[in-house]
Amino acid sequence: MITVSENAKQHALSLITSENSPEGTFIRVGVNGGGCSGLTYKLVFDNVFTESDQVFEDKGIKIAVDKKSFFYLIGTELDYMGGLNGKGFVFVNPNASRTCGCGESFGV
Repeated sequence: MITVSENAKQHALSLITSENSPEGTFIRVGVNGGGCSGLTYKLVFDNVFTESDQVFEDKGIKIAVDKKSFFYLIGTELDYMGGLNGKGFVFVNPNASRTCGCGESFGV
């Protein structure tokens, strides 16, 4: 399962509303190969599910993840941070055994 922090929920809903997103918009997360640690996170807003999606709902926010990425994201919490080092959505991933210095990539 993938969960959403209260802070991430508020920011996601704010973005969905401010961008006049279509009814049924959800968060799509996944991983791609790359980065200095081997894998990078991806996050986009979407409104069309695919056959291979695993779909979760937490705090009223739907999250879709493809089956390949799900293996790397099991138990992950999507959070939102704002601070001196920048602001944005972050992945709190218990499966990540190594991360790069900039926090943009991870390995398992």
